[in-house]
Amino acid sequence: MPRHLRTIRDLSPAEFDRLLSLARRVKADPSAYRAKLAGKKVALVFAKPSTRTRVSFEVGVAELGGQPLFLPTGGPAGLQVGRGEPPHDTAKVLSRYVDAIVIRTFGQDEVDALAEHGRVPVVNALTDSEHPCQALGDVLTIRERFGDDLRGRTLAFVGPGNNVTHALMLAGPRAGLDVIVACPELLPPSHVVLERAREEAARAGTRVYVEHDPRRAVKDASIVYSDTWVSMGQERDAESLRAKLAAYTVDDDLMSIAARDAIFMHCMPVHRGEEATASVVDGPQSVVFDQAENRLHVQKALLLLLLGAEPWT
Repeated sequence: MPRHLRTIRDLSPAEFDRLLSLARRVKADPSAYRAKLAGKKVALVFAKPSTRTRVSFEVGVAELGGQPLFLPTGGPAGLQVGRGEPPHDTAKVLSRYVDAIVIRTFGQDEVDALAEHGRVPVVNALTDSEHPCQALGDVLTIRERFGDDLRGRTLAFVGPGNNVTHALMLAGPRAGLDVIVACPELLPPSHVVLERAREEAARAGTRVYVEHDPRRAVKDASIVYSDTWVSMGQERDAESLRAKLAAYTVDDDLMSIAARDAIFMHCMPVHRGEEATASVVDGPQSVVFDQAENRLHVQKALLLLLLGAEPWT
């Protein structure tokens, strides 16, 4: 049976470490891996707009010697799934053409259906439920700044509970990080994901919890993390969301109460003046472009492992 990355929970702590260790080596010496996926074809099924995810996967597959196939689901050039073809049919057909499927879509059920009915590895490149590839790139960035041993350090996520929040909550215990989610009471993370993350944190000796006061959450945190307030598909609720999140802008004052060596992170696209001020996003503590670059390296490592070009152990 093929291995998949549908959620961070698909990775054991040891596999999580192995993937990030490989990503570091891929980043340091990309030429050593340039033919590892020679002859492999990777379908990139995209139902949502994308900059970093699409480009990093296309470039990553090409740099490994493989062939990326960008397959939008909408418009006149889109896949038949955009006209109602069942996901299980798409999974069975694509499995006969390609060696892996990367999908960026709305429902987690679409990812699960491809994994269940296909015969090749499936990678969740973002759903409304979780964004595992983002969290992997984020932890690589954090390790580059603070080292591999992150025990005692805290990541404070400031903003609405969403797919990135969920991925970070699940990645925290695997990385040795405490994770605090500072969000309005009306915009919490999924209760199911929170409980799973808490259970895993208890086993790992870390903490995952929700705090509604951003100042209490950010106090002495090593990482302050923000995300867009209006996710794709929420445009009709934009003004309501902005009103609920008005007190959650990360500015210089908020950053000043974080740890002295704190970094600012954002998965982008970033709306300066909303979720964070320009002085923070473009300031000396910001690592947002390092995060964007590291998506490339962790995804290359992930594909190498899922396609058997590198061992998991």
